[in-house]
Amino acid sequence: MGKLEFLNLWKQKTRELKIETYALYFATRDPRLPWYVKGFIALIVAYAFSPIDLIPDFIPVLGYLDDLVIVPIGIYFALRMIPPQVMMECRAKARERLEHDNPQYKFMGIIVIFVWVLALLLVGLLLVKAIHK
Repeated sequence: MGKLEFLNLWKQKTRELKIETYALYFATRDPRLPWYVKGFIALIVAYAFSPIDLIPDFIPVLGYLDDLVIVPIGIYFALRMIPPQVMMECRAKARERLEHDNPQYKFMGIIVIFVWVLALLLVGLLLVKAIHK
């Protein structure tokens, strides 16, 4: 495989991943899915876009292992929880939106920041309670 072929394959896989992730975002807004499935999908999408990892990337091997394992496993289980018809519709929406609107992921960024701020506040509250006991 030549350098150009590898680069084209990489671009294709990146675009497919972008479509899948954006389709999962649309799935969280579908009324046919139960709330717990929407919540699980939202966590996976937020983790995929989050700049904060469970294992920091500067730790050799393990730093990237969580990105290479947690996100794909999460996407795998999320896709198994979504009916094929719903996912097909969400993929079509994602393709259309990516081709025509060139979306800005501001909303997703806001959600990720909100979740991390809530998590930090919760940890801070638990630490304050533990110190004052």
